[in-house]
Amino acid sequence: MAFKLSSELVDAAKGSGAAIRKKEETHRMAESNRAFAHFR
Repeated sequence: MAFKLSSELVDAAKGSGAAIRKKEETHRMAESNRAFAHFR
């Protein structure tokens, strides 16, 4: 558990962790959905 947490923190500092990828993916989806927001 501690090893996984430390690995994730080191990866986040490098900008290559799973949390960073998920954040970037979420922002990409929000950006693409913004184009269709006016259709509602």
